[in-house]
Amino acid sequence: MNKTPYYITCAIPYANGAPHIGHAYEAIAGDALARFKRLDGFDVRFQTGMDEHGQKNEQTAAKLGITPQELVDQTSAQFKAMYETLGISFDDFMRTTEPRHKERAQAFWCKMVEAGDIYLDKYSGWYSVRDEAYFDEGELTTAPDGKKFAPSGAPVEWMEEESYFFRLSKYQDKLLDLYTRRPDFITPKSRYNEIFNFVKSGLRDLSVSRTTFSWGVPVPDAPKHVMYVWVDALSNYITALKYPEVGAGSLMEKFWPADLHVIGKDIIRFHAVYWPAFLMSAGIEVPKTISGHGMILTHGEKMSKSVGNIVSTEDVISKFGVDALRYFLLRDISFGQDGDISNEALIARINSQLANDLGNLAQRSLSMIAKNCGGAVPEHGAFTEADRAFLDKAYGLLEVVRREMDAQAFHKALEAIWGVIADGNRYVDEQAPWTLKKTDPARMATVLYVLAEVVRCVALLVQPFMPTAMAAMLNQLSVPADQRDFAQWGEGHALKSGTLLPAPSGVFPRYVEGEGD
Repeated sequence: MNKTPYYITCAIPYANGAPHIGHAYEAIAGDALARFKRLDGFDVRFQTGMDEHGQKNEQTAAKLGITPQELVDQTSAQFKAMYETLGISFDDFMRTTEPRHKERAQAFWCKMVEAGDIYLDKYSGWYSVRDEAYFDEGELTTAPDGKKFAPSGAPVEWMEEESYFFRLSKYQDKLLDLYTRRPDFITPKSRYNEIFNFVKSGLRDLSVSRTTFSWGVPVPDAPKHVMYVWVDALSNYITALKYPEVGAGSLMEKFWPADLHVIGKDIIRFHAVYWPAFLMSAGIEVPKTISGHGMILTHGEKMSKSVGNIVSTEDVISKFGVDALRYFLLRDISFGQDGDISNEALIARINSQLANDLGNLAQRSLSMIAKNCGGAVPEHGAFTEADRAFLDKAYGLLEVVRREMDAQAFHKALEAIWGVIADGNRYVDEQAPWTLKKTDPARMATVLYVLAEVVRCVALLVQPFMPTAMAAMLNQLSVPADQRDFAQWGEGHALKSGTLLPAPSGVFPRYVEGEGD
C-alpha cells in the first residue's frame, strides 16, 4: 500500500551561535508531529539543516581568527549533538555550505531570472548584520545618542552597494489573493493578520545580492555578487528534495508542496512573504501551511546573554531528562504563543502529571496485575457500562488527538490524553480492585484488564511526545515493537489475555528538589 507523503520542515538555524532552548522547542514540536504522522501511516520526510552563509558569520570568524567554514563546522556539530540528545528524528540535515545545496540554489535563482524578476540596480538603506535584513526608516527606533535599531533590537548601519533586486512589488496582489483564498496558509491567526496587513500596506522590491562580503553562494554569471542569505536559506526546503529534479519519481514530485513549515515568529515575514513570492516567480507551488511558534521566556522575560537568564538545554536535560523536557514544552506552551520555562514549572508538571497521573495509573495497574494475576494480562469477563464508557473514551482519543495535531495544538492533544488518564485514576478508586480481590476475583480481573488496555492506548498516543518513556511503558505491557503504530488502534488490537508481562517498574519518578542539581 502506498502511504500518503507528508513533508514537514523546521527552520534552519543560523550558524552564528550555540543552540539554545528555543531551537530545542522548535525541533521537539516538529519531531512530535513527524512521529505522530509516521505512526498514523504517512510516508514522512522531516527536514532541517543549518543556515551557514552571510556577513555575520564572516565577521565572527574573522574575530575568532578562524575561517568561516571552520566556524560553521563547529556550530553545526553542536546543533547535531543537541538534536541527537533530544531524539529528533530528522530524515535529512541540509547545510547551506554543502555543494549539493549551492548548485541547486543557483538553479532556483536562474528560474527567477528567466521569469524576469531579477534586475541589477543600486541599493541604499538601513541594514542589520545580526538580522541579515534591510529595514525601512519607519521600522527603526532611535536611541538618545542617535544610533538606530531594528525591531529585534539589533543595531543597523547605512549601506550603499550595487545589488540585484527581486520584483517583490509585482507579487503583492498575488500574495494577498493567496492569503484570502487560503486563510490556513499562515498560522496562528495572529501571524496571519500581521502578514496580511504588512503586505497590504505595500511591498517594495527586495535587494537579493551582496557585494560587501564574499561568504555566500555566488550569483550565477555575476561572481562578485553573493546571494542574499534569505534566498540561499529559504531554498533549502526544495534543494533538500534535489530541486531542480522535478520529474515523475523525484522527491519534488513526491513531497512538494511542503505540508508544514515550522518556524519562529521572528522570521515569519521571510517565510510568508518572500518565500512564496520566490516560489511563484520560479513556477513552483507554495507550501500548504506556515506555522509560526512563539518564543521561550524565563520568568516572563526574553532570554538574553547580557541579562544572564539563558536557560541551558543541557542543564534542563541533566536535571529532568529528555522526555520530561519534551513533555513540558509541548504541554505547558500553547503553540504560537510565547511560553515561560522555569525549574519550578518543570517540577510541578513532572510531579503532578507525569509521576502522579500517568506514572501512578500505569504503576498501580501493572503492580496489581503482577501481584494478583500471575504477571500476565488477565482474563476479562463481560464489560459493564462503566467499563465500556471508559474504553470507548480511550478508543475515541485517536480522532481527537489527530485533529489537534493537525492544528499544531500540541497542548490540547495532551490535555485530551490526560483527561482519560484522570478518568483512569478515578476508575481505579471507584472500582477498588483490591476489595474485589476478596469479594469478586473475576470482576477484579476484568477491571485490571480494562486498566491495562487503557494504559496501552495512552502509551501509544504519547509516543510522539515522550518516545523513550513510552517505549519503556509499552515494554511493560509486552506490546511488540511492530505493533506500536496506530494501525493497531482499537478493540480489535487490544491486549491478549494470558500475555506474560515483565515485572513492573516506575517510569516517572517524582522529582525532589536538590536531586540532580
